[in-house]
Amino acid sequence: MSDIQVVRIHADQRAETSVTTGTKAWELFRDDADVVAARVAGQLKDLAYELHDGDEVEAVAIDSADGRDILRHSTAHVMAQAVQQLWPEAKLGIGPPIDNGFYYDFDVETPFVPEDLVKIESAMRKIIKENQRFERRVTTDADALTELKDEPYKIELIGLKGGSGASDTEGASVEVGAGELTIYDNIGRSGEAKWSDLCRGPHLPTTKRIPAFKLMRSAAAYWRGDEKNKQLQRIYGTAWETKEALEEHLHRLEEAERRDHRRLGRELDLFSFPDEIGSGLPVFHPRGGVIKREMEDYVRLRHIEEGFEYVGTPHIAKEGLFYTSGHLPYYGEGMFPALDVDGMDYRLKAMNCPMHNLIYRSRQRSYRELPLRLFEFGSVYRHEKSGVVHGLTRVRGFAQDDSHSYVTPEQAPGEIKHLLDFCLGLFRDFGLNDFYLELSTRDDSKPDKFIGSDEDWEMATEVLRKVCEESGLELVPDPGGAAYYGPKVSVQARDAIGRTWQMSTIQYDFNQPSVDRFNLEYVAADGTRQQPVMIHSAKFGSIERFIGVLVEHYAGAFPPWLAPVQVQGIPIAERHNDYLFDIARTMKAQGLRVEVDESDDRMQKKIRNAQLQKVPFMLIAGDDDVEKGAVSFRYRDGRQDNGVPVAEAIERVAAAVASREQV
Repeated sequence: MSDIQVVRIHADQRAETSVTTGTKAWELFRDDADVVAARVAGQLKDLAYELHDGDEVEAVAIDSADGRDILRHSTAHVMAQAVQQLWPEAKLGIGPPIDNGFYYDFDVETPFVPEDLVKIESAMRKIIKENQRFERRVTTDADALTELKDEPYKIELIGLKGGSGASDTEGASVEVGAGELTIYDNIGRSGEAKWSDLCRGPHLPTTKRIPAFKLMRSAAAYWRGDEKNKQLQRIYGTAWETKEALEEHLHRLEEAERRDHRRLGRELDLFSFPDEIGSGLPVFHPRGGVIKREMEDYVRLRHIEEGFEYVGTPHIAKEGLFYTSGHLPYYGEGMFPALDVDGMDYRLKAMNCPMHNLIYRSRQRSYRELPLRLFEFGSVYRHEKSGVVHGLTRVRGFAQDDSHSYVTPEQAPGEIKHLLDFCLGLFRDFGLNDFYLELSTRDDSKPDKFIGSDEDWEMATEVLRKVCEESGLELVPDPGGAAYYGPKVSVQARDAIGRTWQMSTIQYDFNQPSVDRFNLEYVAADGTRQQPVMIHSAKFGSIERFIGVLVEHYAGAFPPWLAPVQVQGIPIAERHNDYLFDIARTMKAQGLRVEVDESDDRMQKKIRNAQLQKVPFMLIAGDDDVEKGAVSFRYRDGRQDNGVPVAEAIERVAAAVASREQV
């Protein structure tokens, strides 16, 4: 054996190390039990990887993003092994890691039930205890086809190797990619293969390195996400680096369920989704309408303060408009089918920008008018698949606080900064204070999905990147996530329990204004005609989606300024009703939202009802209060001040509403 030189990278420390040929990656990190894989030349490798001269070998810890993916992928394999032990006739689909978990698809005769998941978990624990070794094996297509002859879905994946389309509905890669074909064997203590799967890896060294897991649920899923294919049974699970991390995750899920905006929407009488109207098309009830109106009033005023001009456009337009904009060629699957109007094809609009372009083009523009900022609450319609429609956060019809800024190329960086500051200020006013930015760029491997020259894309992307970096916020890349007409930056906001939601978007568009599209122009200072840059921006994104996020962020307990009912009057007895109605009239005259509970319920039941409706303030009145011109002032959290003069009580509510503070 001869010595070779490698670089060991661990805990941000680099050290050149001399090892003998045949040394495995695990030997570099033998003293750290948290290391489960290695990264060599940017590629993830099993710890059994044999080192080569000049390798730079970076430790991958189990609690890192890549480490968790490897943990979850390995757990998916253990789950599939357990399923085939219990149901030998089960055929294997795919089993990738996903956000916070994993899944595996199976073709079985009878759908799984919750009791089956208990059995599978028990079998998995036995496999984990056996400490089976994950061992990578390179094979050929011919040998794999022979070995996997009884696995029709794996056979299909082998045929797709190196091709396109081998992806599932959640965007996770399937087990096979271009290049060499590999199989992973689960090796028992005696050295025999207990189970095998077509997979590119990497995996944990052994099953015993799986510290904590739980199977969550089963569901139907079409093979490879195509509803034309057979429906398989998908089992979802989660796996974490410690039992404590798993418990924290399960607690977050419980909290998320408690905050589910669909349930709270019903309980608080905010909105509904009538079957008679259709999936993904919400209606807002009076109380939900209060929140929606407050948001619209707020953002309309803020746009005017930021230099935008309010416009209005129709819900439908001739189909040709969306060919001009590029939406039908590049976004046609997201639009509803054509409507026949007087023998011509019309479309429900999916975007407002084509119509704003026509407003810009309605007369000659001068450089002195730029930036020209147009804004509207534009109702748009997206032909979302039924499987992805979800409450208010994924709908088919919604309103955008949509704006388009027309600027000179030199003005573009300043306008993007202006829009980004606008968005961040808006979120803070609504109680969201934790953000990062995501920069979505073109996928150069799919040139048919994007329009425009390489130079334009490079310039636009660099402008967005520089503004994002100057903001001081964390910037995360999103390769391939750009719109067909240009790159975009999105503001990702974290809610009260740490979940991330995509909110505002800012997009740099050099394509729609072009001579090949809308041929937008302005007269420059030297008299020449120039093409403006168009900056798309939606601050809330979708008003419906933003409401859904706020419901979950606040768990329905909105700050006073947003609360549908700000004050609940609670008379101790019927004779106190008129006294509270007089107070309510005074408060309503100041623009406050007040109700008086004149039901026959006892006082404690009335307080409980107000708490369930998450009303910020309660004014309780009895004989002593009427005599003194006072109320008992009760807060949502149960605190109560007795004998508060009516004028002071009204001032407390008015001040809390004006300050937009959370109470």
